[in-house]
Order: sequence, then C-alpha cells, then structure tokens
Amino acid sequence: MSDYQHEVEELERESATAARLFDVRRIIGGLFTVYGVIVTIAGLMATDADLKKAQDININLWTGLGMLALGLFFLIWQTLRPAVPPTAGEPADEGNGGPEREAGG
Repeated sequence: MSDYQHEVEELERESATAARLFDVRRIIGGLFTVYGVIVTIAGLMATDADLKKAQDININLWTGLGMLALGLFFLIWQTLRPAVPPTAGEPADEGNGGPEREAGG
C-alpha cells in the first residue's frame, strides 16, 4: 500500500471520528439531559409557596421530565443511527438530476 493511500485512509478515519464526535444530536441530547436533571431536581425540591405560584402544578417537575425524555431520545437516536460521513466515491445528492429525473427534460 502506498503512502498516499495510507494517508487517505487515515484522514477518512479521522473524518468519521469527527462526524460522530460533533453530531448535533449528541450535543442537543446531552444539554437537554443535563438541564432536565437539574430542573427535575428543582421540581422535587419545590415548596408549597412555589406550587401556589403555579396554580398547584409542579411545572419544574413536569418540564424537567419532558426535557429529560427529549434528551434521552436524542442520545438513543444518535446511538441507534450513528452519523456516517460520505465516502470519496459517493457523490453528494444535490436534489437535481437524481435517478427520478426524466430523460429528455
């Protein structure tokens, strides 16, 4: 294997690692999970005065649980369907001239 091929393969591996590391689903899921835990804890520690302000609805608890569920959804989605960067042989789909385009048009 030539040095050029080895360098190309190394760059492809680094690109795949960067694509997985900076997947927006991981960032969004992580932030929602962390904030969901914080808000849920605040909801569990709510006093009667806090509940009275919100018409006896523990809004911090419900919002925290919702944020936690959304964050976990994003993290599970990212785990089940990881990002795969396009290879050098795959052309990017531009949306024009795909296989559904009719001939002569």
